[in-house]
Amino acid sequence: MNNVDISVVVPVYKGEKMLRELVDRLTNSLKTITDDYEIVLVNDASPDKSWEGIADICKDDNKVVGINLSRNFGQHYAITAGLDYADGDWVVVMDCDLQDRPEEIPNLYAKAMDGWDIVQARRTHKQFGVFKKLSSWAYHQVFDWLAGKKTDPAIGNFGIYKSDVICEVRKMTELARSFPSLLDYVGFSRTTIDVKHAERAEGKSSYTIHRLLKLAFDIAISNTNKPLRMAVTMGLGMSMISLLLALYNVVAKFWGFIAVPGYTTIVFSIWFVGGLVLLVLGVVGLYVGKIFDQVKERPLYIVKDIKNK
Repeated sequence: MNNVDISVVVPVYKGEKMLRELVDRLTNSLKTITDDYEIVLVNDASPDKSWEGIADICKDDNKVVGINLSRNFGQHYAITAGLDYADGDWVVVMDCDLQDRPEEIPNLYAKAMDGWDIVQARRTHKQFGVFKKLSSWAYHQVFDWLAGKKTDPAIGNFGIYKSDVICEVRKMTELARSFPSLLDYVGFSRTTIDVKHAERAEGKSSYTIHRLLKLAFDIAISNTNKPLRMAVTMGLGMSMISLLLALYNVVAKFWGFIAVPGYTTIVFSIWFVGGLVLLVLGVVGLYVGKIFDQVKERPLYIVKDIKNK
């Protein structure tokens, strides 16, 4: 660690057509800060020719590090791989689609020099389509409700982070990973700056609303026991409802309100209790499943090939 001034970590997926422009713009921006930098491109088993493009760039520029994962592990695992191989005193994390503008890195670095350990980019006027905005909104709503905290949809992975922060993030090996949630846990002094958000250079985001909601559930379950507390609350609520139903049936029996004794109550109770039991078992099962995945202690990612390292 700490062999260069700045490392830039970029997970790459379907970025073949953007790589040259990405590296050129990063190089121009980083040279305004220091000549001692590296660009770490992590190919997350992209189905296009992203790895071939990364390998060609690495031949031409020894400041570019190429990491090729053995299969598609996911964006946040690719970020983890890049962080593990980054040697900078400061580490920038950004996406490959050029919506995170490389020209904002000097501004992030200048703010960090004021004494901050974490400086995150807050995107103004996000250049997303309606569906992407809707899926992002749904993700944050679900995550905030389950995790019991408020997150800012305008803040993503883009930011600059001191090596001390990255060292602590590296220590966390949970399988359900989200880079921003790991940053929330480690603490350190942080601030944000407003940055321009560009339109996507090529293609479209691989995050569907289904994938975003699944990520929200996975990360929330890994960081909070709120669903379990909700199950307990529902159990207590069911007990109160059952008590009220019992009192109603006693009163109705003596006042002659019940035409077919017991039928409605039995049917209602079977469906209500059965559904609630299955719901609670499902919630517990989710946590047991996460424990099962974690205790296997499988690696977070597997590297197939490395260039310039």
